Amino acid sequence: MATALPWLPAGAQTSQKITAGKASEYGLVYSLPVTALDIYLVAELEEAHPGEFQNYARRHLGAADAVTADSRSARLTDVVVVPRGTADPDQRWLAQFKAGSTPFMILNSDNIPLAVNTENVAESTAPAIPAPKAAAPSPLEGEAARQAVTQEMARSSSTSKRAELAAQRIFELRETRSDILSGQADNPPADGKAMQLVLDNLAAQEAALTAMFTGVKSASTIVEKVTVTPDSAGVNDKIIARLSAVDGFVAPDNLAGAPVRLTVKLLESGAIPAMENGSPKAFPKGGVAYRIPGRVLVSVEYAGRTIAEQEVAIAQSGAVFGLDPKLFTDKKEPSQVQFDPATGAIIELGPVK
Repeated sequence: MATALPWLPAGAQTSQKITAGKASEYGLVYSLPVTALDIYLVAELEEAHPGEFQNYARRHLGAADAVTADSRSARLTDVVVVPRGTADPDQRWLAQFKAGSTPFMILNSDNIPLAVNTENVAESTAPAIPAPKAAAPSPLEGEAARQAVTQEMARSSSTSKRAELAAQRIFELRETRSDILSGQADNPPADGKAMQLVLDNLAAQEAALTAMFTGVKSASTIVEKVTVTPDSAGVNDKIIARLSAVDGFVAPDNLAGAPVRLTVKLLESGAIPAMENGSPKAFPKGGVAYRIPGRVLVSVEYAGRTIAEQEVAIAQSGAVFGLDPKLFTDKKEPSQVQFDPATGAIIELGPVK
C-alpha cells in the first residue's frame, strides 16, 4: 500500500509511505542514492561609463577619479555547494520482512528511503540558495535627474558652457540644502517628513549632476547553477563554467570567459563494518540497505584563487551495508530509522517512539 505525503524539507517534491503486506509479499522496493553536487556560482558584474562632462571634472569639481572610458568586469565572489541525492539505477533493493508484519517506509519522489517505521524525516540542512540581484538605478535615471537640468543648460550648444552651468547648479543645490538644515530657508518645509522629501530630492539632483562629471558605475549579481555527479574517485581540475565580463557565465568550452575549475578530492572511503576478527560483516538476509558514505573535499578555483573549499559526504565514495529486517518487526520493541536522502546514510536509529 502506498500513500502520498507532503515532504517539506526537500522543497517542491512529495514523499510516499509504503507498507509491507501480503500484496507485496512483505517486501519493500527502493533505490539507494548517488550524490550529485548542485554548485551555485555567484559573480559580480561591474560596469562603468564616463559622464558627459568628464573632461571638466577636475576643473569644476576637483574630481580626479572620473571615469574616462566604458569598462566591464566580472569576478566570482561566492560558491555554494548543495549535495543532493538522485536514484542510483545500479542500486535497487528489496527489503524482505517477516510474514504478517506491517513495517512501513517513507520514500521521496526518487524512491530513495527517508525513514522506516516513522513518518518523521530529517530536516533539510541545505544552505540558503543565493539569488541574483539587479544593478541599482543610475543617478541619471528618474525624475530627479530631469529636474536637475535647467532650461539654460538644455538650450546651450556648448559642452563647456553646459558643464559650467551644471557645476553652478551643484553648488546652488548644496547651498539650498544647507539653508534648510540651518533653518535659514525662505520657505522651509512644513514638517519633518516634508523636509526629508525635499532633502532626498536635492541629493538625487546633485548626484545626477555629479555623475555627468564623474561618470556612473553599477554592479549586479548573477547566479549560475552547475550540477556535477562525481565518480567514486572524485574530479580533477574540471572546468565547469566560464565567466565573461560581457556575457556573464558561459559554457565550459566558450573561450570568451575565464575558467571556473572544480576539484573533488577523496578524503576517506566508506567501509563495511568489520567483525572482531577484522573480516567484513555479512549483509543481513533481506536487510534494509543503506549507504556508508565517503568524504570528499570540494574546491572551486577562479583566476588563480580558491573561492570555496568544503568537505562533503557522498554516497558513491562509500559502501553499502544493511540493517537486519528483524529490527523493524520485533513485537516487543520495534526499531525506527531515519536516512539522509543525499547520501543514504543512517541519521538516527532507535526504538519506535
